Amino acid sequence: MTTSMPAFPAAGAAESTAGQRRVAQAVTALFVPGDRPERYAKAATAGPGVVIIDLEDAVAPQAKAQALESVLSFLGSADEENIQALVRVNPVGTQTHAEETTALLELATQDRSRLLGLVVPKAENPQDLHPLGHRLGQMGLALVPLVESALGVVHALDIAQVPGVTRLAFGAVDYALDIDADVQGEERVLDYPRSVLVTTSRAAGVAAPLDSPAIEITDAEPVAEAARLARAFGFGGKLCIHPRQVKIVEEAFRPAESDLQWARTVIGVGDGATQVNGQMIDRPVIERARRLLARAAEEQS
Repeated sequence: MTTSMPAFPAAGAAESTAGQRRVAQAVTALFVPGDRPERYAKAATAGPGVVIIDLEDAVAPQAKAQALESVLSFLGSADEENIQALVRVNPVGTQTHAEETTALLELATQDRSRLLGLVVPKAENPQDLHPLGHRLGQMGLALVPLVESALGVVHALDIAQVPGVTRLAFGAVDYALDIDADVQGEERVLDYPRSVLVTTSRAAGVAAPLDSPAIEITDAEPVAEAARLARAFGFGGKLCIHPRQVKIVEEAFRPAESDLQWARTVIGVGDGATQVNGQMIDRPVIERARRLLARAAEEQS
């Protein structure tokens, strides 16, 4: 039996907040280095679905403390045109993780806070995420575990079911390093983890995951091709590492006019099994057509 895709379920909560819904529905999520506070607001002008201020890979160890202070000042200020953001903290168990999460959760209790939630990299053990997910869920904030290893992929369903998880995200570069794969030589090595994250997200009832960012910055076509592949796998969006990627990814995820015309034709034949232009049309095909039209309508609203 075919079912309709659900609206974003607020994991661990009766109703989702506007911030959680924004994170769940974002097609693009743009990283900005945490030690470059002059770029925070500029990142938002690129028009991503959500901005992620990065305290992990983009920041050298000696600069992490100052970067955290910059993030707290920015997201705690009422003078920044109400720009909201996620923050990628350092992995559970690292020296700065506890300090970062404690400070950011304290910030979130303030009325002027513009923190949307936390991205937790190297997500592998669901038990490590339970306390943080529970607190974020209670506060109406998003939790986005970033799966970047073989162990994370194996535990993906349990991670997606942690209370407070809004959606998963995939880190392909670290995953390939972990399994010692040559991604440059053969992209198909990433088919399995991509399928796992999409399937487990669906099974857990959380929003479709965010795919790993394309590493190309100046060449638009590889970015577009990677985004089209992510959409074909069932991802709900894609991480971005440069403002130039945002519009390219959004366009690639947008239903093509030819697809919309096909969908209108399919809907027009009714609910029974039939043929359209030599193609068998039955309930699953009709449901796919409805989803395409619904997604296009959401983008226009």
